[in-house]
Amino acid sequence: MPVAAPSQAAHRAPDGTAPVRPGGALRGVPQPRPTDRFAEMLVAVLSGQRPVHAMLRHSAGQAYDELIRLAERGPLRTRGARPVVRDIGWFVPREGAIEAFARIGAGDRLRAMAFRLERGRDLRWRCTAVELGGPR
Repeated sequence: MPVAAPSQAAHRAPDGTAPVRPGGALRGVPQPRPTDRFAEMLVAVLSGQRPVHAMLRHSAGQAYDELIRLAERGPLRTRGARPVVRDIGWFVPREGAIEAFARIGAGDRLRAMAFRLERGRDLRWRCTAVELGGPR
């Protein structure tokens, strides 16, 4: 299944590590992709491990309101196994935007989560949309 790499991947070395940056980042230290970080943050909020306001500065537009609505229902709260991100895929529809999906597992349950990230003028990624699919 072909998946387009985020635009930041073009700035990585061929081995997938981050290049040397002015100011001290060492080459060879893998940097997490924004899709990975946001998937983990969203799972933490939707499972009740973190409060919704933890996403306030990491979201824009209607995404924060949708997160509030979703978190009230506690869709990823479980008794027993904590939800984990099992797989992430993404597509880059244009420069500065990433549409991602993640498979979330908790025990024998599997859920689907989709989210959109957009890079602002300050070069920070923000979640601008989030949806959660039902259990299977």
